[in-house]
Amino acid sequence: MTAPAPIIEIRNVSKRFGRHITAVDDVTLDIRAGEFFALLGPSGCGKTTLLRVLAGFETPTSGEVRIDGKDMVGVQPNHRDINMVFQSYAVFPHMNVFDNVGYGLKVTGTPRAEIAQRVEAALSLVQLEGYGKRNPDQLSGGQRQRVALARALVKEPKVLLLDEPLSALDAKLREAMQLELVRLQHAVGITFVIVTHDQDEALSMADRVAVMENGRVRQIAPPEELYEFPCSRFVADFIGRMNLFAGEVTGSGGGITEVDVEGLGMVRVPHPRAISGTTGIAVRPEKVNVTSGRPNGDAIAVEATLENMAYHGSESHLYFRTSGGARIAATLQNDSRSGARFETGSRLWVSWAPSDTLVLEE
Repeated sequence: MTAPAPIIEIRNVSKRFGRHITAVDDVTLDIRAGEFFALLGPSGCGKTTLLRVLAGFETPTSGEVRIDGKDMVGVQPNHRDINMVFQSYAVFPHMNVFDNVGYGLKVTGTPRAEIAQRVEAALSLVQLEGYGKRNPDQLSGGQRQRVALARALVKEPKVLLLDEPLSALDAKLREAMQLELVRLQHAVGITFVIVTHDQDEALSMADRVAVMENGRVRQIAPPEELYEFPCSRFVADFIGRMNLFAGEVTGSGGGITEVDVEGLGMVRVPHPRAISGTTGIAVRPEKVNVTSGRPNGDAIAVEATLENMAYHGSESHLYFRTSGGARIAATLQNDSRSGARFETGSRLWVSWAPSDTLVLEE
């Protein structure tokens, strides 16, 4: 099946502020029509600047942006077939909900009857039927965010840009609104591009995620691929929790790489390419098993001291140190009400399957 054509094409885009600050550094990527796409990264990585370049609020220092096949050089924000939802929602406090949602249509001269019809449809889409006469100060944070979404969607843009739209909400409402945004995107069928620093937010909502670091895109992949097969130590460490170890390759070929890992010793793990030199290996904490005796089979196993435990409701995080000084975290599901299975200070075996081990070449 052929992938949808890109609606956004970004080619070698850089954005510099002054002589010494490069916020976006030679970014090239495509965003497909009808896709929910996330720009993810830590503060200062350039994701919001890239979004503002797409919106037309910033002019790229170099490179090209095309939306729906049209070059955006010199095209003002209000003439681009996009709309944007800001982190602060930017709901007009002196207008009721209906007037807030219909404002963009009114200023472009849309007939009054059509405004009424489209505003009611947009409010229905965000599940705010009957809220048209309310003022913003009569709404909850989640409802104000829905008003901002309705105002953006009422103009039927081809692309909706969302700049950290859920950051002001509490954890429970944020999770509910993540599901709501996915439902909305499926309902309207337009391209959503969201900027977030929250990994869970990006992984739970997006069809594909671009991870950014220091103005550059480090990896673009669907959430599952990004989580299970990060391409670099930065991506592995940034997405979820990860055990990372430094090592020296002692042999590689035939689909197996041998690595002398600091604090663990020699390990043999599957890897498709022959490599040499210094490398990193990694394993997710939820892939790590904890037993009182040495496990059988070909598992990578090491005896270690349980130094700390943290209870997180449905799971517990255990932190170990090997005699060689390596630190290993394990995540265990709390599937029993009988309390902790292990005590701090215990000598236990931590292990994982070679196939769950990542070899990170950069």
